[in-house]
Amino acid sequence: MAVPRPVPGDESPDDVGPDHEGASVEQTFELFSAVAPKGWHVELIEGEIYVVSPANGEHEAIVTEVVEQVIARRADKSLRNFTGIGLYVPGASGTGQVIPDLVIAPKGSFDYQQEWHDPAPVLLVAEVTSASTASRDRVQKIRGYARAGIPLYLLIDREAGEAVVCSEAQGDDYAHKYAHKLGASIRLPYPLGFELDTSEF
Repeated sequence: MAVPRPVPGDESPDDVGPDHEGASVEQTFELFSAVAPKGWHVELIEGEIYVVSPANGEHEAIVTEVVEQVIARRADKSLRNFTGIGLYVPGASGTGQVIPDLVIAPKGSFDYQQEWHDPAPVLLVAEVTSASTASRDRVQKIRGYARAGIPLYLLIDREAGEAVVCSEAQGDDYAHKYAHKLGASIRLPYPLGFELDTSEF
């Protein structure tokens, strides 16, 4: 849900400080992030702030299944799965800050002590939709991940019953998008290079 000013949880506007009314979007984003309840996360996408509630069990089961298959089938054993990692991605104006459901990158890519990270090492991002995030996952996040030059975007679209593999980032979109019905085995191209069995979702 896009929220231009309200603070998540039960906090009143006074809790975010005396200057909140004149704060920039970036400052407001930082304030929201600081007061977000445990398990919630805050994203800044194309100038809009979104507060995302904790995922449900089905969502987390799908993310876990993808992680397990990557571990078992990856050709490059130096690749690691990361959840809860914040990435900077270019926005229509300014910089976006997003937390993908899953990030795949080489070991050691995020060892430094920062909350938000350069997406340069990232080989794949994955998002699993929910009713409240599906439109952003299908539109704004495709643009942001493509602008960041992330080679692969895997969208598990629960509402549409599809897994969409986006590859070859060009500008603010991907040159190739292949949609597969959930339940099929789908080929994840290089640098992953293996079959993902979505019948396990």
